Amino acid sequence: MKKSVIAATVLALTLSTSLSFAAPEQTGSPQIRWQSAGTLSPAVGQTENIGVAGMIAGTSHGYIIAGGGANFPNGGPAVGGAKVTYPDIYAMKATDKGLIETDHQVLPFPAAYGASVTAADGVYYIGGSPDTTAAKAITRLTCDDQGKLHYQTAGTLPFTFQNGIAARNGQTLFLGLGKQDGSLSRNFYAYDLKTGALERLADFPGKAREQSVAQLLGQTLCVFSGGSDTAYTDGYGYDLKTHTWHKLADAAIDGQGISLLGARAVRLNEDEMLVIGGFNKAIYDDAVAHLSHLTGAELTAYKTAYFGRESTDFNWNRHILVYNVRSDSWRSAGEIPFAAPCGEGLVLLKDKIISLNGEIKPGVRSNRIYEGFIMKE
Repeated sequence: MKKSVIAATVLALTLSTSLSFAAPEQTGSPQIRWQSAGTLSPAVGQTENIGVAGMIAGTSHGYIIAGGGANFPNGGPAVGGAKVTYPDIYAMKATDKGLIETDHQVLPFPAAYGASVTAADGVYYIGGSPDTTAAKAITRLTCDDQGKLHYQTAGTLPFTFQNGIAARNGQTLFLGLGKQDGSLSRNFYAYDLKTGALERLADFPGKAREQSVAQLLGQTLCVFSGGSDTAYTDGYGYDLKTHTWHKLADAAIDGQGISLLGARAVRLNEDEMLVIGGFNKAIYDDAVAHLSHLTGAELTAYKTAYFGRESTDFNWNRHILVYNVRSDSWRSAGEIPFAAPCGEGLVLLKDKIISLNGEIKPGVRSNRIYEGFIMKE
């Protein structure tokens, strides 16, 4: 296929940060220079790409893999528009001229709201499909040296899996929470990629939830926030050596709790993870209460007012947050200069952070891709 350059327009913004992207002993305060990197090509059968949320996202052999996701092409929840989930998957290469799309394929199933894990041998996508068989599958996606996409089934779960967390250590995938067979769950497992054996581990100690953020830092799987009928800000760590859970610091800046429900995270180094996005707790909790209890004309009026708000009115988290497991602490590394996304694709590729699409207010997606260049001192 013909390669297409995804145009990049530099935003007139640089953000001071206090991140340490190198090894823990090599500290520094680089800046992140963000630029718009255009949009993905349209999904098969579509004339434009309006953006999605709940994406597959990761890297393989220096290429970005992203795709799947869902949106409302015929109007959002306020007007009863149906959600559409896509099977399209893309490969991109980051160059000095911007992102170059090297491949665009169609998976044999629509994919959204699964868990993506980047490993040395590819991107593992767990569950996340309206198709029951695919919602139990573990799919491995890779790129070859030319940026051509390949995928294969790497395992099968005995339950459907959606909006949960996952991480890989050696040949073991740790996964859990989210919706399992359609219900919110605290169940947590280890899946052996060699044998296909699934082991039930100690239950997650917090309340059952979905859309948490999680990364493996050292020998601790760190899990934060998520939500059910309320948005949570708490954090817990699973120790891979002792096979036990313990409490971690709540997601907070200056003593103010921050919901990371719907946010995305990348692992920076052995000690740190970076998080972008998150629904505002007060607004989310209020909306859930109203949408679940109002009926008739009152419900219609509330939906019209709620979904008609501007994206800035939802006050989603714009902080670039960094958690350090060694100090068990959070800090802000500035703010993103674009609309706060939830359910976006977020990847780290060498000295670049790439944010792809995502929801910018309930029912509305962004089709933009942004690159954050980590500036060296």
